[in-house]
Order: sequence, then structure tokens, then C-alpha cells
Amino acid sequence: MAEEPDELEIDPSAKFDMVTLFSSSNHDAEMEANSIHGLLESEGIPSMVVGSAQLPVLEFQVQVPQVHLEEAERVLAEAKAAGPSAAVEAERASEEKGS
Repeated sequence: MAEEPDELEIDPSAKFDMVTLFSSSNHDAEMEANSIHGLLESEGIPSMVVGSAQLPVLEFQVQVPQVHLEEAERVLAEAKAAGPSAAVEAERASEEKGS
């Protein structure tokens, strides 16, 4: 039996649509986008870098699935608040674990 249009469920796949977390066309945008991508991946948040080094006038973006946007924003804000010294300390700690 066919369902009435008002009885159909909304397709939840929109929560997996990619949304922009970071966007920049600065001279160091590619490096910053790759750093953010690496940070998110290390936290288990899927992401992708969109941009082309061959067309430097276009911006670079880091995109995440909509469902992970809030978590990605939190991780990025925490990393910015911690500053570069926290990154150095985290790398040092990971090197000590590997020894």
C-alpha cells in the first residue's frame, strides 16, 4: 500500500552533507587548511580539504559532515585557545611514548 506524502519520513542523509568549517584565501591558507584537517583527523572527525595550489586565487576550505560540525568547531576552538605551545608539548609527549 502506498504511503501518503505527509506520512513519508524525511531523508536523514542531509546530516552527512559536507559543510565548511574553515575558509581562507590568504597566502598561507593551504598550510592552515592542512593543519586543521590533520587536527580533525587525529580527533576522529572526518574532514576534507577543498582547494587547488594551481589556482592560488581561489580559497581553501576544510569541510566536515554536518553531523560533526559542532564537535569540529569545539576541537578547533580548543586548539586555538591552547596555542602553539600546546602543539609542541603534545608532539613532545607523543615522541616520549614512542621511545
